[in-house]
Amino acid sequence: MAFRCQRDSYAREFTTTVVSCHPAELQTEGSNGKKEVLSGFQVVLEDTLLFPEGGGQPDDRGTINDIPVLRVTRRGEQADHFTQTPLDPGSQVLVQVDWERRFDHMQQHSGQHLITAVTDHLFKLKTTSWELGRFRSVIELDSPSVTAEQVAAIEQSVNEKIRDRLPVNVQELSLDDPEVEQVRGRGLPDDHAGPIRVVTIKGIDSNMCCGTHVSNLSDLQVIKMLGTEKGKKNKTNLIFLAGNRVLKWMGRSHGTEKALTALLKCGAEDHVEAVKKLQNSTKLLQKNNLSLLRDLAVHIAHSLRNSPDWGGVVVLHRKEGDSEFMNIIANEIGSEEILLFLTVGDEKGAGLFLLAGPPAAVETLGPRVAEVLEGKGAGKKGRFQGKATKMSRRPEAQALLQDYISTQSTKE
Repeated sequence: MAFRCQRDSYAREFTTTVVSCHPAELQTEGSNGKKEVLSGFQVVLEDTLLFPEGGGQPDDRGTINDIPVLRVTRRGEQADHFTQTPLDPGSQVLVQVDWERRFDHMQQHSGQHLITAVTDHLFKLKTTSWELGRFRSVIELDSPSVTAEQVAAIEQSVNEKIRDRLPVNVQELSLDDPEVEQVRGRGLPDDHAGPIRVVTIKGIDSNMCCGTHVSNLSDLQVIKMLGTEKGKKNKTNLIFLAGNRVLKWMGRSHGTEKALTALLKCGAEDHVEAVKKLQNSTKLLQKNNLSLLRDLAVHIAHSLRNSPDWGGVVVLHRKEGDSEFMNIIANEIGSEEILLFLTVGDEKGAGLFLLAGPPAAVETLGPRVAEVLEGKGAGKKGRFQGKATKMSRRPEAQALLQDYISTQSTKE
C-alpha cells in the first residue's frame, strides 16, 4: 500500500481516521547530546500524509489535530506516529505536514535520483548509498576518486536537465511485472508488501523508491555540487545541495563575504591574499613572541636562583606562558635541592602547572598537587606537569608542598 504522502507528495493536509493508540516510548537526543527517553503514544491512522523514514529519506514532521508528531516510522503496511498526547481510536483527525521540511526532502531526494543517473551515464560511476543530511546531502560513489572536472561536468548536466523541465512520474508495478526488470534499485525491504513503487525521470532514469518527490525537475530550481570527500572502503562521497538549500547556502556565503570585506578592508576578490598576509604576520609575531618568552624565562630563572627566598619551595605564577616557558625555567635552575612549583594561566580559572625537584618527592607530590588543582598530569625524572581547572587553589597546593618540606626537615 502507498500512503497518501506517496500518492500525492504535494498534499499539505487531509482528514483520516485513527485506527489505534497505544502507550510507547521514544528515544531522542537531547540538547546536551545525551540520549533522552520520551513517554507518549504510538498512533496508527487509516492513511497518512506524513512520510515514514525510508529509502535514505528522513521522516516528516507535522501535526494530528494540532498535536505535534515527533517521529514517523513504517511497520509493514502501516505507519506509526509518535505523539505525547493520546488520540481516540475511531475519531476523525486532521493531519498537516511541515511543508518546508517536506519540500526540502522532495528536492534533495529527486536531486539525488537525477545526480545518480547522470553520474552513471557520463562516467559509469555507480551510487552505492546516499544520505539526506540536515544541511547537505551525500552520495557515495563506487570509485576511489572523482576528479574536479567530472564534478563540474555532472553539475552542468543536472542543471541542464532542470532547465529542460523534465517530468517526474510515479507508478506502481506488481512484483511480476516485466517492467520491474528494467528498473534500477538496490532491493526491497524484508517486510515489503504490495506493489512496487517506481519513480521515473522522463528519458533519464527509472528507480524503485518509496520516498516523496517533485513532479517536475523545474521544482528542483538548481543543484550545487560542493565537491568530494574520501569515503569508506575505497569509495568517494559526492556532496550536493538542491533547491532552497542552495539559496540558503548562498545567503550565508554572501553574509560571510560582506563581513570579511568589512574586516579586511578589501574586495571579495582580494580576501584570500589578505588572509595569507595576516597569517604570515601572525607567524612572525608568534616567532618573535616565543623568542622573547624564552629570554624572559631565562631571566626569571636567574632571578629566582639569586633571590634571598631561595630554598625550600620556590613558587612562581604568570598569566602568560606555556609548558615550554615553565620547562625553560626548570632547565635553567636545574636544581634538585628545592621544590619548584610553576603555574601559568588564569589565576582563578584553568591553566598549566609544573612541579620539579627531587625525583622521589616529585613522584609523591605530583599527583597530589594535580588533585588539589582539580586537574591531571604525568611525570618522570623529577618533573610532573599537567593541566589544572582550579588555579584559585594554588595556595593549597603550595601549603601541601611546604608541609612536605617541613616534615622532611624534621625527620633529618
